[in-house]
Amino acid sequence: PKKNNVSIHTDAKDNVAKLGETVKLSVNNPDNVSISSISYTLNGKIVNESFDLTNQRLGIQTIIATVDYGDSKENVSTKITILNNQLPKIYTYKIINEYPHDITSYTQGLEFNNGELFESTGQYGESKLRKVDYKTGEVLKNVDLPQQYFGEGLTILNNNIYQLTWRENTGFVYDTETLERTSSFKYGQSKEGWGICNDGTTLYKSDGTENIWLLNPKTLTEDSKLQVYTNKGKITEINEMEWINGKIYANRYQKNGVAIINPKNGAVEGVID
Repeated sequence: PKKNNVSIHTDAKDNVAKLGETVKLSVNNPDNVSISSISYTLNGKIVNESFDLTNQRLGIQTIIATVDYGDSKENVSTKITILNNQLPKIYTYKIINEYPHDITSYTQGLEFNNGELFESTGQYGESKLRKVDYKTGEVLKNVDLPQQYFGEGLTILNNNIYQLTWRENTGFVYDTETLERTSSFKYGQSKEGWGICNDGTTLYKSDGTENIWLLNPKTLTEDSKLQVYTNKGKITEINEMEWINGKIYANRYQKNGVAIINPKNGAVEGVID
């Protein structure tokens, strides 16, 4: 049977809406086909034809209408972009301490664990994983990556170190005590490895776009994603990330700012100059 010319209409201007707004859905039915019922989902969750944007993730999301003609059903979809409804707060900083650091290390990832600094460094042929005494700069343990890998972000969860590589579609897992490599994993939809952090149960991985992927630490599959957005639009080149007091702090590549990101919806709530 030929497809009907049915499509979804939203009352959002250019299909862009902000948190706190209400979106009304309807179906365009130019041929006046007899429709017995319509149901809608936003990212797989059932919504009414009028729904409030409250707990949704930001960014480009998919609305699907399941149109029931009585003897057949058809799915039609459209995209909607959800923005944050508040400007990011601007923060400054003050330096409270300085520590020595190896200037030949092209630092890509770092995390403190039990008073020691773990560091992942980049550049082909120079990439390494290190355990460092941050107070003196002394290297306590060093593991060189094979020449074909460019080291990227690093995070520690359950005595495992997770280290990303840039364009090699591969992450490595090490034992925190010995720095012995215990396994590796391939990326899913994300094309590159940039930054990684965790909230105690889930790994969060950036890939150089506005996307932050949520990984199950046991299977290392990309289960879902956040899209980093402000009240104006998307923020790309999300790089190294740290989990601090329930938020993701992320630097942007070659920008002098750190974004404070809400891990529930991807909203940039603050920017540290």
